[in-house]
Amino acid sequence: MSITNIEVPAAQENVKAVISSMQAAGHEQVVHFYDAQTGLKAIVAIHNTKLGPALGGTRMWAYKNEAEALNDVLRLSKGMTYKAAITGLNLGGGKAVIIGEPSMKSEALLRTFGKFINGLGGRYITAEDVNISTRDIEYIAMETSHVTGLPESLGGSGDPSPVTAYGVFLGMKASAKNVYGSDSLSGKKVVVQGTGKVGQALVDLLIEDGAKVSINDIREENIKAVTNKHSGVTLVSAAELYDVEMDIYAPCALGATVNSDALSRLRCTIIAGSANNQLEDEVIHGKMCADKGILYAPDFLINAGGLINVYTELEGYNQKRAMEKTEHIYEATLDVFKIAARDQVTTNTAAARLAEKRIEDISRIKLTM
Repeated sequence: MSITNIEVPAAQENVKAVISSMQAAGHEQVVHFYDAQTGLKAIVAIHNTKLGPALGGTRMWAYKNEAEALNDVLRLSKGMTYKAAITGLNLGGGKAVIIGEPSMKSEALLRTFGKFINGLGGRYITAEDVNISTRDIEYIAMETSHVTGLPESLGGSGDPSPVTAYGVFLGMKASAKNVYGSDSLSGKKVVVQGTGKVGQALVDLLIEDGAKVSINDIREENIKAVTNKHSGVTLVSAAELYDVEMDIYAPCALGATVNSDALSRLRCTIIAGSANNQLEDEVIHGKMCADKGILYAPDFLINAGGLINVYTELEGYNQKRAMEKTEHIYEATLDVFKIAARDQVTTNTAAARLAEKRIEDISRIKLTM
């Protein structure tokens, strides 16, 4: 096993721009890792550790190039800092990406990645994310103790998806309360874009609450998993995703689906989903949402259930405790909406300010101890 910098072709000048973004966003550390034997290429970004060690999942994705992967891990790690801070967790923000098709996964690759994580000395704690399962976490945990989200059979918290979905559901209900005066989703038309584990669990909750659900997904097996369970769910094609009549748009796949094109077509009143970094540009598209009269529920707040779940595992897992902490997302979301209205700022700005204030306040306390 060897640790080296990933070689980036000189033509990829956009890497320099991404590194400039990293410095501007205040990232503390970014590490590239490459292992020739297993083919592992990974990047870990540690954004902020003022509240505690950086915790964030590992995502495996076939990125077009290292620059795209770097940009993703930088954005995701910053979001984790805000997610931990705004939900009152004593954690910093970090994230890891493994570059490649999920079919590349092997015990050797994952254990090599675990050795890499262990070499960071606890500054970063990893967990599962897109295309990483609890079984994969088992392999990583064979090489490092700086990991959470282990299977329940090993005393861990297991799959965090149901808790993540529950938090998103509560954030959506808080949004409905703000817009419609009632938090009931009965009769509301909700389009769920992305029906992986979290999306499927969210659909279950929406159907139970009486919502009229439509779904979109690139994977046939995910679509079948939902439609076989819920006969009343309708399918929306990618081409018509932003044009169908809906009350609520729930992005639950990858980020940046709330962009200029989408916002020029969307006719919803609420955007609330589980995807990270839903706004392609936080300033431009946060303002576009507000200008169009669309209430945006900040993703790093309402999708924090998964982080709460794995954080609870670090304390000694208790599912009841995890669900109780996740329930605070409802009131926290309403608080963000009140602050945004009072200060005449976008909801994502209001949420970021709350997170930054907690980081500043707790950092000051630590410095005086």
